Amino acid sequence: MAERELVFRALPPARGRGFAETWWGRSWLRALEESALDGARLREGRRRARAGAVGAVSVRPGRLTAVVRDADATGHRADVLLRTFSAREWDRLLDATAREGGHLAALLDGELPERLVEDATAAGVELLPGIGDLEPECECGEWDHCAHTAALAYQVGRLLDEDPFLLLLLRGRAERELMEALQRRTAAREGAQEAPAPPLGIPAAGAYARAAAGLPPLPAPPDAVERPGRAPSWEGGAPPPDWLDVEALAFLAGDAAARAARLLAGALRGSGAGGGAPGPAGEDAVWRDAVRLAAGGPPEAVARRLARACGRGPGELERAAAAWRAGGPAALEVLAEDAPPAPAWAVARLAGAWAGEERRPVLRGGGHRWTVVGEGVQLRCGADGRWWPFRKEGGRWWPAGGPERDPGAALTAAREAAAEAAGSAGGDQATASSTG
Repeated sequence: MAERELVFRALPPARGRGFAETWWGRSWLRALEESALDGARLREGRRRARAGAVGAVSVRPGRLTAVVRDADATGHRADVLLRTFSAREWDRLLDATAREGGHLAALLDGELPERLVEDATAAGVELLPGIGDLEPECECGEWDHCAHTAALAYQVGRLLDEDPFLLLLLRGRAERELMEALQRRTAAREGAQEAPAPPLGIPAAGAYARAAAGLPPLPAPPDAVERPGRAPSWEGGAPPPDWLDVEALAFLAGDAAARAARLLAGALRGSGAGGGAPGPAGEDAVWRDAVRLAAGGPPEAVARRLARACGRGPGELERAAAAWRAGGPAALEVLAEDAPPAPAWAVARLAGAWAGEERRPVLRGGGHRWTVVGEGVQLRCGADGRWWPFRKEGGRWWPAGGPERDPGAALTAAREAAAEAAGSAGGDQATASSTG
């Protein structure tokens, strides 16, 4: 029988740090803060949680429980309730999770994928709590969130940062139950017969039809260009119509000119105008082209339009664009949660990368990504066996550089990028303090 109650010992005081660093932890706290009617009680709850006044926390379907101490050490049992999902809602959530192979891998790696929450919402299941969803019960007799229930909810924000599976337990399913159900659905999906992909290209007979018909030869190729031309702009004359986004049009025209110049240069060099192997089709092709455009640094309004057109969030597009700048399509593939697993020989190289060294990194993971325990950095491996550095920021993994054949070199790059980001954040905070 799967464990349907987890008890966490009291956490140490949280002085000098926030209660949630991940996007889903902050969403949990936002549901609390937007629901409570008394801001003073919330502030008192924050102070008590920060001081370590929350005892051991019990997490079980639909309910959180802890004893919270007052300033005079009097303890009150506090409960926070969250509605559990119905069987039909669980079916929809499990279907949404099983459709994307990377969703489960991310959960096992301690992440709650933003795309999973979006997919669940599209299926009619609100995974994260909203306004009024966190219901308080406390021995002190308050009918709204009091300092005790607020302290408990703030403390749980810290727990959710470390283990998003707790949110699913609150909704009614323990981790093992969820894993078994997902494995059954994944096996059923993999066993389904997939339709064969349409053939690429055109029949050879069509390619040779021009010569067979006696048509004149194609004209000579154009001369090479040193640089793409300047994109046209809307200047003077009548104002543009309301439906025309001039800023977006100028950006697209400039991008098209630059891309045409690259393709022409490749064709004249004899390397082919197509730029390599055929790209993806359908929605994947639209997403890949949107990422390529976003990597070129479009205006903010254009970037938002690109994200909306693909059904993605601005943050997801920004992260994908960062991957594209680090390594183009190969980096975008490694960023995907359901990327193919690393080749066996590359995994063997990873296992022996720090042989004989006293201080070896502690790695956790598999498939195509390995997280360094306790450091906020990660290594991902592409299908070609190259290793990519990643760093964690805001609960999400961001590309930290280009690929390396040596996993040790990739880890060094990831650590340097993480240290640089931490230094930059500290400098920003110091500047804010000096000007505040």
